[in-house]
Amino acid sequence: MANAVGILEVYGLTTAFVAADAACKAADVTLENFDKNKPANAESLPVPLLVTIKIRGNVAAVNAALESAENAAKGVGGVVCKHVIPNPETDTEKMLKLSGMDKN
Repeated sequence: MANAVGILEVYGLTTAFVAADAACKAADVTLENFDKNKPANAESLPVPLLVTIKIRGNVAAVNAALESAENAAKGVGGVVCKHVIPNPETDTEKMLKLSGMDKN
């Protein structure tokens, strides 16, 4: 069985680092690559860059880490959305490995 994945989308890279740090301190989880998205309506957002962090571990640890990450992110730039996938399918796993952080 695959580890659960917690996904948290936040406003800005600084917020992502703060949230990821809080998540890793809150529970026995690992952090996967960040992803970025600059939506078409970026100029109307509080911060024009959305960053997604992905957290891995067992379901209980991911839930605890995601809760802590969300609370930390709310105090910095804000949260767009969050979700936990308890047992990602193989094709979902492939998509989770994609990242736009190394692209312009």
